[in-house]
Amino acid sequence: MEWYWWLFIFFMMGGFGGLANMGRQALDTRHKRQLERIETQRKERQAIEAANKPPEPICGCTHHLAKHDKAGKCHEAVETPTAWDENKKPIRFEAGSCNCQQYVGPQPLSQVYAEELTDL
Repeated sequence: MEWYWWLFIFFMMGGFGGLANMGRQALDTRHKRQLERIETQRKERQAIEAANKPPEPICGCTHHLAKHDKAGKCHEAVETPTAWDENKKPIRFEAGSCNCQQYVGPQPLSQVYAEELTDL
C-alpha cells in the first residue's frame, strides 16, 4: 500500500504532465524532421528534373529564341518608358517592339548522323 502514496505524490507534483509534455515535444520534433525530409526530397526531384532539361535558348533581351527571326531580329512587344519622376523612375509606358538584334544564347542542336570510327 506504500507505493500508492508515491504515485499520488508524483501525480500531484505534475509528473504526468511532464511525461505528456516530453511525448508532445518528441512527436513535434519527429513531425518537423519528417517535413524537412519531404522538402529535401522535393528539392532533389526538382534538381534532377532541371538537370535533365536542355538549356533554354534565351536572348540577351530575355526573350525566347522562338520570338526571333532568322536574321536575329526580335519580334516581342515590350513596354518602353516615356516619362520619369524626380528619382528617375519610369512613371509612364508605351507599347513598343524589342530593339535587340542578335540571339546570343545556346544554339539548339539538330540530330546529326555520325559514321562509325572503326573499320570492320
